[in-house]
Parts: sequence; structure tokens; C-alpha cells
Amino acid sequence: MRFVNHNHRFLEMGAAAGTAALAAALLRSEYERAHFVVEETKIASPKIRSAHTLVFLTDLHDREFGQRNRRLLDAVRQIRPDAVLIGGDMMLVKPRKAELAVTEDLLEDLAGLCPVYYANGNHEQRMWQEPEEYRGLYQKFRRILHKNRIRYLSDGSAFLWDDVRISGLNLDKKYYDNFFPPNLSARVVTAHLGKPEPERYQILLAHNPLFFDAYVGWGADLTLAGHFHGGTIRLPVLGGLMTPQYQFFSRYCAGTFEKGERRMLVGRGLGTHSVNIRLGNLPQVCVIRLEPGMSGQQK
Repeated sequence: MRFVNHNHRFLEMGAAAGTAALAAALLRSEYERAHFVVEETKIASPKIRSAHTLVFLTDLHDREFGQRNRRLLDAVRQIRPDAVLIGGDMMLVKPRKAELAVTEDLLEDLAGLCPVYYANGNHEQRMWQEPEEYRGLYQKFRRILHKNRIRYLSDGSAFLWDDVRISGLNLDKKYYDNFFPPNLSARVVTAHLGKPEPERYQILLAHNPLFFDAYVGWGADLTLAGHFHGGTIRLPVLGGLMTPQYQFFSRYCAGTFEKGERRMLVGRGLGTHSVNIRLGNLPQVCVIRLEPGMSGQQK
């Protein structure tokens, strides 16, 4: 009489199914990392006197969509923005892995399309605060910005137009702590940037979205953030799985958030670095249409 070990057979089938699922997930992740989407948000405010179109880019991390980022540039060109706003982390800055070639090419080409405004993420901040590790890299970065007439907003502000002011917050290293970042207060934001001008529509480039309360308390009408890469893997209902700071199911992984009439748009970013995975989380070019009218946000 022959006996069949059904448990062993089920284990084999389960292992085969698991291997197939993993292979499919890796293939899908490879596809997603190579294909971005353009997504639009419309925002109206009585402070805005005429319509403006902005493109917001963040967290490229040396990713190239076609040679010299041709596909990304073509998408921006088709949008015909009045300005491009960069929210930081366009390059990858890690020990023994840090250079600016991709960033330099992209900034040169973007600057040929429209005005560009650049604020720091934690990778730009790393070049600045750790000069011994990244010798000369920050100075080279500054030369690239200057050569292309890109307005650098490192704890600075500028007028996009008479009715719209933009500021870039350079957060200290401790606010990017992996596990226990300190709380950020509106008072600290004011110490970095001074006070906003309440009669003008105030945009704040603040790379880390964890501190929305502080940005609102400071007076930002619209905060643009990134840093969390959309949560790496996005799950239905639950949202982003994990941030680069190893926080799980963070509320602010991606999307538009509101506190009264104040808003924060968290971009999913364009690249990856240490965890090279994207699932349900296509890279994103954010288009922002600012319009005159009553306060309100429409997608």
C-alpha cells in the first residue's frame, strides 16, 4: 500500500506559489521604478490674484528616466509650468557613493525651460554638514546652482510673483533621526525663516512631512514635502508601508492633507535609495494649479 504525504505536497505548492509571487512583485517593482506618472492638484485662494502652474519634483536620488532624464524633461515641457520647485534629495549622498552628474544635467535642462527654485532635503543637508566625508561636493553643488541661475532657498525666501511667496526650510540633521526625531515647533521654523507675509500666498518647501503642525503654525498656506518615497509599498486602505526613517504606516507618506485652510502636499518622489522597491507606488511628478477664488482644494 502506498502512502502520500499531503502535507509535504502542500508545502511544495506553497513554496512554489510564494516564489512566483515574489518574482512577480520584483518585476512589478522594476517596472514602477522606471515609469512615473503626472498628477495634478488644483488649489484656490483669495490671496492668489492670477492663475499659476507649478511643477514640484522631489527625491530623484540620481534616477534617470531615459538618457539625461529625457522622458522627465519632456513631461515637464508639456506642462509648460511657470516655475519648477525642487523639494530636495535630487542626488544620492552616502559614504563612498556621492556625486552630482545626474543632478547637474537635469538642473541645466530644467533651467532652460523656466525659473527653478531649489530647497534642501536631508541629502543636500548631509553634504553641507559633513564636509570631511564629502569633500568639495557642497561647493560644487552651489556652483551648479549659480551657473544655471537657480534660486537656492536654504533657509531663504523669494517672491514667485507679487501674490505668491516661497520659502525653503533647511532642517537640522536631528529632525531626520531614524527612530526618535525631536518635535519641531513653529518657533524653530520662525528662527530659520523669519515670519511669513500673511497678505501673500505662502508656499513652504519643507522636506520632512512629519511636522505639518509646525508648518501650519508658522503660517504656510501650502507646504510641499517628500522624503518618505510614498511609503515604499502602498497598500489599499492602509497606505504607505514604511518610510526611510523606518516608521510604519505613517499618516504622511503621500497625498494632500488639510488643517483648516492650510494644506500640505507630500510627493511620492521619483527615485529610491537604500530600499530599492516601489509597489503600488509609481514615481510622481506633481503639477499644482494655483487659482484665484475661495479657499478650497480640488483634485
